[in-house]
Amino acid sequence: MINKINEDIKEAMKTQDKFTLSVLRMLKSEFINESRKGSMHELTDDEAIKVIKHQVKVRKDSIEEYTKYGKSDLVADLTREVEVLNKYLPAEMSEEEITKVIDSVFAELNPTSMKDMGKVMREVSTKLTNANMAMVSKMIKDRLN
Repeated sequence: MINKINEDIKEAMKTQDKFTLSVLRMLKSEFINESRKGSMHELTDDEAIKVIKHQVKVRKDSIEEYTKYGKSDLVADLTREVEVLNKYLPAEMSEEEITKVIDSVFAELNPTSMKDMGKVMREVSTKLTNANMAMVSKMIKDRLN
């Protein structure tokens, strides 16, 4: 993963794609910061993906805020940044795949009320590989109500 990003940085430099280059340099900087936490180590692909997901989440949150205040130029830039970052993330699970997992957990645990939300979320999260957890949470809440 990190090697791919380094190669893409070189490619962006060659093609003079300044926007992509700046996003990838920022990402590389975040990787370095993450690797310095605790003891210095090279990030695994899973750790790199967590960093990328976090960066996407930060930008999506910012997009929501800027949209509220009518900052469309900033929203456009952040949206482009999210598009660049998403290229390095594995495809998210579809809603149908998530529903199947939730169905199996509900059959297994037989939750009866919102008090069981934590138990259900814990079990579902162990069975999901790459899903939008906000959507998963909403699906479970809807199902429990």
